[in-house]
Amino acid sequence: MEFKVGIVMGSVSDLPVMKGSFEMLDRMGVGYEKRVLSAHRTPAALEAWVKESQQRGVAVFIAAAGGAAHLAGVVAAFTTLPVIAVPIMTKALGGLDSLLAMVQMPSGIPVATVAIDGAKNAALLAVEMLSISNPELREKVAAFRKDQADKILETEI
Repeated sequence: MEFKVGIVMGSVSDLPVMKGSFEMLDRMGVGYEKRVLSAHRTPAALEAWVKESQQRGVAVFIAAAGGAAHLAGVVAAFTTLPVIAVPIMTKALGGLDSLLAMVQMPSGIPVATVAIDGAKNAALLAVEMLSISNPELREKVAAFRKDQADKILETEI
């Protein structure tokens, strides 16, 4: 079964940020599915999607939300698979509200959290998780890191 990442956003307005995840997963050759579902407005649909996704081969989830940002925690409540939270920048508090909502999970329901608007890193973390049992993905991550290092070393000022 192909490893996949399940990506869920609390609002369609999160899509521009989350394109960083899609691009990174595409670059690494990792399949994913994406949905817009709300922890507060569509909890039953969210629960069904999380549970059905696991049957389709999803092995790790990325959840992006702004403001109250309970989405990642609710996803984590419905699965024992890893969940990575992406706090989205907000106008009111610059994303700090989103970040705090995500990192303050109760003991026993962990959620990994990346930087505000850190969609690219969320995808990389998901690929690293999947690479535990996939040497080909480990090689792709290593090559990506080497490319980053080479670009820095080639920079002339």
